Amino acid sequence: MIKSYWKLTAFVIAALALLLTGSNLLLRHTDRDSGRNRPYRVEAERIALRIENGEAYDLADYPAITRVEIIADADGYRSDSDYLVKEIGGRLYRFDYTLQAGSAGETGLFNILSGAVCAFVLALLAYVYFAILRPFARISDYPAELAKGHLTSPLRESRTKYFGQFLWGLDLLREKLEKEKSAALELQRQNKTMLLSLSHDMKTPLGVIELYAKALEKGLYSDEEKKRDVVRSMTAKCEEIRGYVDEIVKASGDDFLNFEIKPGEFYLSALIGQIRDFYRDKLDLLQIGFHIDSFSDCLLSGDAERAVEVLQNIIENAVKYGDGKRIEISFSREEDCQLVRISNTGCTLSDNELPHIFESFWRGSNVGSTGGSGLGLYICRTLMRRMNGDIFAQTRDGKMTVTAVFALA
Repeated sequence: MIKSYWKLTAFVIAALALLLTGSNLLLRHTDRDSGRNRPYRVEAERIALRIENGEAYDLADYPAITRVEIIADADGYRSDSDYLVKEIGGRLYRFDYTLQAGSAGETGLFNILSGAVCAFVLALLAYVYFAILRPFARISDYPAELAKGHLTSPLRESRTKYFGQFLWGLDLLREKLEKEKSAALELQRQNKTMLLSLSHDMKTPLGVIELYAKALEKGLYSDEEKKRDVVRSMTAKCEEIRGYVDEIVKASGDDFLNFEIKPGEFYLSALIGQIRDFYRDKLDLLQIGFHIDSFSDCLLSGDAERAVEVLQNIIENAVKYGDGKRIEISFSREEDCQLVRISNTGCTLSDNELPHIFESFWRGSNVGSTGGSGLGLYICRTLMRRMNGDIFAQTRDGKMTVTAVFALA
C-alpha cells in the first residue's frame, strides 16, 4: 500500500511539473505570436489619436510603448525591439513596444497561483501519508494478530484520531476475545475438576457393586434373605451412580455461551435501519430479492445490539437454507408486543422437525453440505427470552417464517 502511494505521489508531482512548464511555454508562445487584443496595440492607437489631434502625450502613461519616432528613411525601420508602424497625417510613425509590460504580470500571477496550488497538493499528499497511511500501516497487522490469539497488547490510538472508532472497535473485540478465552479456559478447568471429582466418587459404589457381584457369582451367600440384602445394596449403589450421571448431564446442559443483556430501549426504525444497511448490498450481490414492508415506528424494550444479532442470525439462516430467491421482513402489533417476521422461500424442512430448530446443536435434514453449528436459532431464542420477548417459526407453502416478538417499552 505504501509503495503504491509513493508511486502515485511521484506521478502527481511529475504531472504538476509538466502542467506548469507547459502552461508557461504556452503563455510565452501566445504572447509572441498573438497580435490581437494586446495592450501595446490599444496604447499605440491612443497615442496615434492624440498625435492626430495635436495633443501632447506622456509615454509614462503607456507602459507597453517604449518609444515613438517619425520614420524619415529606411534606417527608421531598424530597431532591436518589436515595433509597429502607423501613418498619421501623411507621416510614418514607428511605435516600439514590449510584450513584458502586459504579459509579465499575468504570467507572474499565473505562476504564483499555480505554485500555491502545487504546494497545497503536495502538502495534502504529505498530510495524508503522515496522518492516515503511516498510522494505518502500523495497525494493519493487528487483525491477523488477533486471529493468532495474541490478545494481551492494547492498541495505541493515533494522535490524529482518524481511526478512533476503528481502534476502539478493535480494542473491544480484543477484550471480548480475551474474556471469552478466559471464560473458556475456566469452563474447561471446571469441567475437568467436576469430571475428576465425579469419577472419583463413582469408584466407591462401582467397587461395592463389583464385590457383591463376585460374591454372588461364587455363591458365598446361601441365605436368601442375605442375597436380597445384597441386591438391595447393589440397587442403592446403582441409584447413587445414576445421581452422578444426572449431575454430568445437567452440567453439560448448562449455558456455555455468554448471553449478557444490557436492558434498555431502542426504536424499531433504528433496528430495521441497521438491518437494511447491512443486508441491502450483500443480498443484492447474491441476487436475492430483499423487501421490507412499511411499519409504524415504536419504542422497544431490550438490548439494541442483541436485537440486531437476533435478526442477523435469522436472515443468515434464510440465506443459507432458502432457495436464494426472496427474503421479506414484515411487521404486526399484538397487545403489548411488536412482531417482526422474516420469511424466505424454498423451505424444505419437514413439519416434525420444526419443533426442534431452536434446540442447541440441532440441525435439520435440509442442511445438506451447508456448514453450521446448530446454535444460531438457539442463541436467538435465549436472547429473546432474556429480553422478555419470544421467537417462533412456521412453515407454509414452501415458505419459512421466523417471528421475533419484542416487548414494547
